[in-house]
Amino acid sequence: MKQDVVPVQIRGIIPANSGCALFVGNDEKVFVINVEPQMGAVIGMFLRQTPKERPLTHDLINRMFQGFGITVERVVITDLKNSTYFARLILQQQNELARKIVELDARPSDCLALAAAQKKPIFVAASLFDQVEDMSEVLNRINETGSEAE
Repeated sequence: MKQDVVPVQIRGIIPANSGCALFVGNDEKVFVINVEPQMGAVIGMFLRQTPKERPLTHDLINRMFQGFGITVERVVITDLKNSTYFARLILQQQNELARKIVELDARPSDCLALAAAQKKPIFVAASLFDQVEDMSEVLNRINETGSEAE
């Protein structure tokens, strides 16, 4: 990963009109990625470490990763085109012979769910971070009124 990136965290998950608003950012700036309601709930469960009655899809993926000795190295939100965010999931597999890194194109919501489940770092391409609108004040107002921010 040679491009410049900015470390970020999931700062809040707020139910919105037709889904959930994921507030992603750092102390400098926060921006919003809109996801389906179920994805917002799943990411929230991973962040809160909520026990689940049955494994969810991302739990299954994590268990498969464990079975093959694969870990999530990091997630990078890379681009925004036509109101759609793009991301890369960087995986590592290591054994006694070698270390292999694989980079996959994936939905940001899936990347964020897996990063939250494994407590792995999240980054945003610096060029994208410069481009997105700062929603810090919106998140602060929501937090002040007592809505459900993570």
